Amino acid sequence: MADQPASVRLVLASASPARLETLRRAGVEPTVVVSTVDEDLAVAEARSRYGEVEPVDVALLLARAKAENVAGRGERAALVLGCDSVLEIDGEVHGKPGSVSEATRRWRRMRGRSGVLHTGHWLVDDRPNGTGATLGATASTTVHFAQVSDAEIDAYVATGEPLLVAGGFTIDGFGGPFVTAIEGDHHNVVGLSLPLLRDLLGQVEVAWFDVVGTVSGSSSQG
Repeated sequence: MADQPASVRLVLASASPARLETLRRAGVEPTVVVSTVDEDLAVAEARSRYGEVEPVDVALLLARAKAENVAGRGERAALVLGCDSVLEIDGEVHGKPGSVSEATRRWRRMRGRSGVLHTGHWLVDDRPNGTGATLGATASTTVHFAQVSDAEIDAYVATGEPLLVAGGFTIDGFGGPFVTAIEGDHHNVVGLSLPLLRDLLGQVEVAWFDVVGTVSGSSSQG
């Protein structure tokens, strides 16, 4: 079958390689346009305006800021998707650790416990003949962490991986052995819930396979 482009163009307003790979494995080849949102400033402004913001809402407001930032730069004839993930432990928000010391401290607190990974998804329908909608939702997945040793934490942090990801861990990389179980959509822990994205697309009258390119008529298992 010859390659066929998707009938509806999707723009991913995120620099996350994991989100891009999740979409690609599902047959979606988005255009990546990274937002210029200052996340700390966006959260600070929301708190000054509305008071304390719940972790689940932090993820959604940042996803919306990213999507609307990119859509506002003229990404016409497309659906623009913004995503953001945060880990909630004891009611506190944890984004990317950013430093060795913070990642180490975070893991010593997380080990043997569980947290909730919230991923906000925001979709802007910027197509000329589209709905013009701007809407979103948050997917939440409970993550259970292993009782890892100080030596394991130090070795994991030394890989550099946890410094750059929400919550300071992955399930699809070096951090996978330290996650004992999840409750909910595993795609969400990677950073993008495919079932939730499908629901959002349906709300703007776009079917899932409208954003998918060539679909093979056969599959193989071995």
